[in-house]
Amino acid sequence: MEKKEAFKKIASEREQSELAQGLPGVSGLSKWGLPAAGVIVVLLGLWAYLAFFHATFGIGNTVYLYIDADDTPDSVRVKIKNTARPGISAGFPLLSALSGYTVKSGCYAVEPEDNMFSVFRRLKQGRQTPVRLTIPNVRTMDRLAGTLGKKLMMDSAVVAQHFADSAFCRQYGYDTATMACLFIPNTYEVYWNTSLEDFMKRMQKENTIFWNKERLRLAEAAGLTPNEVVTLASIVDEETANNAEKPMVAGMYINRLRTGMPLQADPTVKFALHDFSLRRIYHNHLNVESPYNTYRNTGLPPGPIRIPSIAGIDAVLNHVKHDYLYMCAKEDFSGTHNFARTYREHLANAAKYSKALNRRGIK
Repeated sequence: MEKKEAFKKIASEREQSELAQGLPGVSGLSKWGLPAAGVIVVLLGLWAYLAFFHATFGIGNTVYLYIDADDTPDSVRVKIKNTARPGISAGFPLLSALSGYTVKSGCYAVEPEDNMFSVFRRLKQGRQTPVRLTIPNVRTMDRLAGTLGKKLMMDSAVVAQHFADSAFCRQYGYDTATMACLFIPNTYEVYWNTSLEDFMKRMQKENTIFWNKERLRLAEAAGLTPNEVVTLASIVDEETANNAEKPMVAGMYINRLRTGMPLQADPTVKFALHDFSLRRIYHNHLNVESPYNTYRNTGLPPGPIRIPSIAGIDAVLNHVKHDYLYMCAKEDFSGTHNFARTYREHLANAAKYSKALNRRGIK
């Protein structure tokens, strides 16, 4: 009996200690009328509340979870764990098991105030966050494929193969030389896991919006198709980065097209040689056998030598009407040009520029 009384005394002292600390144990809760199973339920409920609803991700700014097509619930939890403060992902397996979670690929925003439940619900429902994709003014379709591979859930090598496939290009009304004409260099909101097919359809839609009635009217007035406008704009963009001068440059090339003169555009030679590092074009460069060499071939090249800017496209459509047939980069290296009506004037301008190149040791 003495041992029994002593045990009761010890238990009572333990419960009083727990109450004093505000942390009732199982025995303490049982004394209040809750059976052991009920105590466990209460504790589990408390843990679930803290894990799912109370604790936030503990991040300072919005971060993004990129869920791939081959991710599993386990790998998704690892990504959450690497994003959030320690312990926040502990409730993910239970939520996943209870709800029958099926992984949905995509890009998902996680805000500082988010808890595990809100993020899980977003993942389960596939409520993605669109990404901002800017179509760059790149020189080759391979480089565009590289950009898409970095920004979207796409394999850049596979995209590049499609861009080089005549049958694929034909589906969208282009060939491998003119495919760049499809892409208007704007910034678009797209889903990270969009398929290449859906992405191309979106680009078709944006292209149709861009080529409105007014732009089509201006192209017809210039005697050019939209693809020809884009091709000429790509040359204009390569010739000058000065948007104010682009309509002048475009007007000169249109004069050449109308008189049957070769365009003789140095950037097309660089494209033909696949050497964009050239800072100076020599006579031996002009002999390269290529349909893009506008020194050997009259008219426009088969397609754009880059994805041109909107400013370049509009410069062609709104070109300045003048009678210049020649231009040469200014000797002050301002990025603008001296224009000439006669070949003699042009030679004088070219001599000044050549002399400036020599002074700087540019070869």
